[in-house]
Amino acid sequence: MAELKVLAEQLINLTIKEANELAHILKNDYGIEPVAAAPMMMAAGPAAAVEAAPAKTTFDVVVKSGGAAKLAVVKLVKEITGLTLKEAKEFVDGVPGTMKENLPKEEAETMKRKLEEAGAEVELK
Repeated sequence: MAELKVLAEQLINLTIKEANELAHILKNDYGIEPVAAAPMMMAAGPAAAVEAAPAKTTFDVVVKSGGAAKLAVVKLVKEITGLTLKEAKEFVDGVPGTMKENLPKEEAETMKRKLEEAGAEVELK
């Protein structure tokens, strides 16, 4: 029983790097997928849990403003989304709004760049 208490204390005091290494060993050497890592990270403090959060892989493209060249933005929104010209205009007139959701990072950044070149103000979330 005392050995388990010592082990539990060692687990609680792991750094983020050590916890990641332990997860790697458990997965690769023993085939155990450690899904309960979050409680251990929380024990280390909220800042450590945020620091260890996996990098975001999908993004939402949010149009915040149609900009001065609104017609160019409307045409681009129509092209990207497949909306009719009227629907694209209504979307741009009603911004801010999410244009596309759950896109891979590269695709979202390309879309953002194109929209900004057309004059829109865009944010990735």
